[in-house]
Amino acid sequence: MILAAETNESLAQMSNTLVYSSMAVYTLAFLAHIAEWVLGSRSKVGRTAAALTQRQDTAAPAVTVQVRNAAGGTAVLDKPKVVTRAAAGARDVPDGPGAAGGTVKGDLYGRIAVSLTALAFLVEAAGVVTRALSVQRAPWGNMYEFSTTFSTVAVGVYLGFLLFKKNVRWIGLPLVTTVLLDLGVATTWLYTDSDQLVPALHSYWLWIHVSTAIFCGAVLYLGAVATLLYLFRDSYENKLASGGNPGSFARSVLERLPAAASLDKFAYRVNAAIFPLWTFTIIAGAIWAGDAWGRYWGWDAKEVWSFITWVGYAAYLHARATAGWKGRKAAYIALIAFGCFLFNYYGVNIFVSSKHSYAGV
Repeated sequence: MILAAETNESLAQMSNTLVYSSMAVYTLAFLAHIAEWVLGSRSKVGRTAAALTQRQDTAAPAVTVQVRNAAGGTAVLDKPKVVTRAAAGARDVPDGPGAAGGTVKGDLYGRIAVSLTALAFLVEAAGVVTRALSVQRAPWGNMYEFSTTFSTVAVGVYLGFLLFKKNVRWIGLPLVTTVLLDLGVATTWLYTDSDQLVPALHSYWLWIHVSTAIFCGAVLYLGAVATLLYLFRDSYENKLASGGNPGSFARSVLERLPAAASLDKFAYRVNAAIFPLWTFTIIAGAIWAGDAWGRYWGWDAKEVWSFITWVGYAAYLHARATAGWKGRKAAYIALIAFGCFLFNYYGVNIFVSSKHSYAGV
């Protein structure tokens, strides 16, 4: 027993060391992302800016055709261009060149940033696994463990998008910044020593319910980042379309992002894809509550805010299907829904007394 306790304590200390080490590597990734933005060429960004004030038409290359006229000579004709027009009321704006500005130097720092992010992810994941070994259970029994696992999964989802060749490197800087803040809060204010769970949590539903909640939260976070950037980019495009002159900082940053339509589409697809899994998360929690407390629903604060979050995202998806609520109005609803998710995690766990008050802070 004494040897086992010492082994668990050693594993817990190793887990802490790995988490702090991942924070150091994330910091290097953060600096690399900053270098990508700062050192990326602005000349190509400037050329992209001119295109934002005009409607872009997609055309096939002109094909030269020679025909014989009545006099026996030849005439050269150009094949008419095939034009694809945007939907009514929509702007047909090209995506920006990315944080690197389309240059070799900027792209190099971007690749370094992604590589460092992947390394930090592996180190942090090792810390989460080591924590699980030290407590011999799922490593999300309190807010510290949930936070470290949440940030690990969020970075893992981001790297997964990159692995499948999705153009999402623009998420890198806000993601790494948020992960550093999350781990800073976790290690400073939320840290809890390795310990066993309260009796209500001794269930296989801990692996099912909480793991899906973590995954849903990580994906919803990426959707929230895209939604927030969409609002900024949409305002920028509106200002250009109306003849405005944005400042140099706005041009440098916002011109490199994907077009507002691209950001909006990404956020919608992410939120729509994860909504069924969030629905399952709530159902799984109700089943677990029935096993642990003898009732499926008791209007506990955590249950109520989980349902409010579900309603928020359901309203967002409905708004996206309603003509008068597409665009910015739907985006505001998505951000409010994600705000409900954050309050459900931080606010309910810290400030509200409930059956779920086992956060350990």
